[in-house]
Amino acid sequence: MQEQKLPPHWRITTASRANMSLCIVRPASWQEDGGALRAVREAVFIREQGVPAELEWDEFDVVCVHLLAMNPSGNPIGTARLLPDASVGRMAVLRDWRRKGVGSTLMDRLLKEAENRQLPSVTLNAQTHATGFYSRFGFQQAGPEFLDAGIPHVKMILQFRPR
Repeated sequence: MQEQKLPPHWRITTASRANMSLCIVRPASWQEDGGALRAVREAVFIREQGVPAELEWDEFDVVCVHLLAMNPSGNPIGTARLLPDASVGRMAVLRDWRRKGVGSTLMDRLLKEAENRQLPSVTLNAQTHATGFYSRFGFQQAGPEFLDAGIPHVKMILQFRPR
């Protein structure tokens, strides 16, 4: 297989060691990539989890740092965003691509971006079933369980070590 030549800000990782599929994760903007970002979030949050559309879309999409994960064919399979207030949000991976490293790659990239911005910490509101995933990156629960869009969540925080 010939190595792809991609811009340096793109990261290629093995999404599934079993089939050696490549997952491409790259920065995205709402203005240029909104359709792809929306497609993943609609599939995961609105259709799969039943989040009302009016709760999914907000004014922050235009000012966030977005990441977009794509399969080898260039189809969107995952997304995540870093908000200006140093919180992670809208982390979503299509069902067929879960447990294949896509979410971990998205989180690695977002945390590297946060460190590059010299943020002291990052927060997120995790669906309770996903707290183990976030704990592997060093996030710790920082509050009681609450409902967001009818789904149980907990606030989690990751403190970066001083450089």
